[in-house]
Amino acid sequence: MIEAVGLTKRYGAQTAVDNLSFQVRPGHVTGFLGPNGSGKSTTMRMIVGLDNPTSGRVTVGGHPFRLLPNAPRQVGALLDAKAVHGGRSARNHLLSLAQLSGIPATRVDEVLGVVGLRDVAKKRTKGFSLGMGQRLGIAAALLGDPQVLLFDEPVNGLDPEGILWVRNLMKQLAAEGRTVLVSSHLMSEMALTADHLIVIGRGRLLADMSVKDFISANSADFARVRTPGTDPREREKLTSSLTEAGGQVLSEPDGALRVTGLPLPRISDLAHAADVRLWELSPHQASLEEAYMRLTQSAVDYRSTADELAGFEPPDLGPYGGGVPQGYGPAPVPDVPHEAFFAPPPPGAVVPRRYPDGTTGTTGTAGTTGTSAPAAAPAGPPADGDPTRHDGRDSNEDAR
Repeated sequence: MIEAVGLTKRYGAQTAVDNLSFQVRPGHVTGFLGPNGSGKSTTMRMIVGLDNPTSGRVTVGGHPFRLLPNAPRQVGALLDAKAVHGGRSARNHLLSLAQLSGIPATRVDEVLGVVGLRDVAKKRTKGFSLGMGQRLGIAAALLGDPQVLLFDEPVNGLDPEGILWVRNLMKQLAAEGRTVLVSSHLMSEMALTADHLIVIGRGRLLADMSVKDFISANSADFARVRTPGTDPREREKLTSSLTEAGGQVLSEPDGALRVTGLPLPRISDLAHAADVRLWELSPHQASLEEAYMRLTQSAVDYRSTADELAGFEPPDLGPYGGGVPQGYGPAPVPDVPHEAFFAPPPPGAVVPRRYPDGTTGTTGTAGTTGTSAPAAAPAGPPADGDPTRHDGRDSNEDAR
């Protein structure tokens, strides 16, 4: 087992890891996730004694790495696949590592076969592709048949067959009772490989839980509802019924509706009561990638967009806030901004409301609170440039 307690690492004024505490238990594949610059590699380097913590401690099997007798036989790590002398052959590279740790040469040939490099064992590593280098690094980590294994981006450069092989290898190692810690930016792969997740951002712990619990805690499931496209009035009638019942409704580009806050049987009952036919009523769950993006948006240092929450922030539901104030009629249905999944607010979330006269309030799945709506209905939809536009943006923002 790997255990970190109050682990901190500073480089001058820069804090790379900040009071980090976690446990990596045997028998599970633990995914180690976080944005670039979050401190993952620094943490893994401290685990294997390559960096000294500024404060706190990290142990493997109850001991600091440097105090482990014959550590390579107890801990295997792939932290940098390029850390190989290019003039050596793959076999000689592994053989030198084995001799330093008292590992028999027969084990070298064995791990070369495991990673699929037996046919190129005598070739110099400077001619290896990125994927071949990754396989050699995995072979070095497996060399001592250790009980604790650390992998930093192990599938980088591998083809689909290699990725599948690494996935099955990780699961097999964990099934044998070993401790496996894997850092990766491939969320889809982590969803298939990891049992547990440790997520950090800017050196601090953000989450430490199972994959299932992580997705549930950082996203909201939704139902996709589709009405006959020939009669838009049925869609409007259903939207009104769902909103009055406390659901939140978003419109998809193809005309379907995404509904949160209501279970599927309740949606079906409401559609039946409103005499609306349904062509589709299906449940959908957020992916690990969507939940991860929702959690880590505020911890991203290197951003490719000026909008910190572009595509992941719940939209402004307009002056009606998703509710239906008396006398206003059905609330407008905001459009989903793009084809990618848009994570709605979790059930029970408080959603701000803003009325045309400037008064504000809040609404949630249990009902509405706050300032009452004015008695008179608005004369028509807000014009471009009006701060109360339904999409929450003015016309100048459209140009940007």
